[in-house]
Amino acid sequence: MGKERGFLEFRRKEPGYRPRDRRVRDNKAVELRLADLEIRQQAARCMDCGIPFCHGCGCPLSNLIPEFNEHAYRGRWREALDILLLRDPFPEFTGRICPAPCEASCVLDINDDAVTIRQIELAIIETGFEEGYIKPSPPRERRAECVAVVGSGPAGLVVADALNKAGYNVVVYENAAKPGGILRYGIPDFKLEKWVVDRRIQLMKDEGVSFETGVEVGTDVSHRYLETRFDAIVLSGGALKPRDLRVPGRDLKGIHFAMDYLVQQNRRLDGESFGPDEEISAAGKGVVVIGGGDTGSDCLGTAHRQGPKRVTQLEILPEPPLARSESTPWPMWPIVRRDTSSHKEGGERRWSATTEEFVGENGRVRQLRCAEVEWVKDRGDDQPVPRKKPGTDFTVDADLVLLAMGFVGPGRNSLLEKLGIELDRKGFVRRDEKGMTTHPGIFVAGDMTLGASLVVRAMADGKKTAEGVMEYLSRGSGRSRK
Repeated sequence: MGKERGFLEFRRKEPGYRPRDRRVRDNKAVELRLADLEIRQQAARCMDCGIPFCHGCGCPLSNLIPEFNEHAYRGRWREALDILLLRDPFPEFTGRICPAPCEASCVLDINDDAVTIRQIELAIIETGFEEGYIKPSPPRERRAECVAVVGSGPAGLVVADALNKAGYNVVVYENAAKPGGILRYGIPDFKLEKWVVDRRIQLMKDEGVSFETGVEVGTDVSHRYLETRFDAIVLSGGALKPRDLRVPGRDLKGIHFAMDYLVQQNRRLDGESFGPDEEISAAGKGVVVIGGGDTGSDCLGTAHRQGPKRVTQLEILPEPPLARSESTPWPMWPIVRRDTSSHKEGGERRWSATTEEFVGENGRVRQLRCAEVEWVKDRGDDQPVPRKKPGTDFTVDADLVLLAMGFVGPGRNSLLEKLGIELDRKGFVRRDEKGMTTHPGIFVAGDMTLGASLVVRAMADGKKTAEGVMEYLSRGSGRSRK
């Protein structure tokens, strides 16, 4: 715990954001940082709750939250860092972009405001970098086994880091120009500046991890090459196939998947080209974002920075309550309305809205024909379905439509096809309890098997899969033991 009565003495304090008029003019991080004294006061609010649900129920990584809060409160940053890194390999990512399910499970959140765990975590890791506590630490001994990791998103990076620290030789293959996966190409700079990703990648390189970028595994590098060179292979390519909206007018120009838009913007900001693809920009346009999740929010914030005429976000689900409801009691993750920094920058937001048709002019989208829906149980089970409400038709003008309705699988993958790796009924890669696919020696981690989820869940799954790989190799499996 922190201070014995700290939760009574100090109130929860959020760091806030840079002023809206300034932040929409650039792509720098929008969230501010709490000062050292403020962080220590926030850590002082961690109470002697007996059972810390924050790390047992809330955190996918099972971070030892009360323990590092105690050291942060007392200003023992090195000790706090050591405890934080026991469970979280990359706190600089989770401290910036995690929605903090740990805070929803904080005991204080039963009838008060939760401890600002994410902010404390970020302060600990950044203090560690600033004070020079974090330095390259290659393994003292190298093993004979080599492991290939295909994909350098959160799960892949965690797998590579864990195996490298255990002494295995690790090569990470990435088809993009730079490593980082969704951290680099999917998440906007205003949430995660890319120097943060570069810093971690460089540290991993200094510790012995090899990165091969611009390589399409299955095309540029064959599966036979991987199987003959490596003792184990880990697939961590993410859930790349977006959910589409098959309504009349879908073939009109100006309708794009959200991730195409976000990736192009990140490449543009990093000075990369995006080939012959049509340039997607919100500048001077009426923009409609279909989908109300994190990806939709990221599209909203990105559009604000490109100077749109207006932005409208449509969500088919009903508007959530402002406070925790009985349907998601503590310590569950609450279904509540969440307004991100992007929502606070402007735009219209409509709930319980479905798009029935795209209307165009000269081959380009110009309008959406929509209607309101109500959610009813009419299939004999407990799952409600949307039903159009008569007389609620409305239209929205649009020059650019971004589809941000989630992801339905890993997408077309030549490596999976050539190896005959089985998928589950939802289209994701099937695996056993150790993370191995139906092909011996080939493992899978992250969204390719879980489905699209939080970065922190992908990281936790990467740790679990790395343990499965190590157990597999310790039994004498792999090319170098044969």
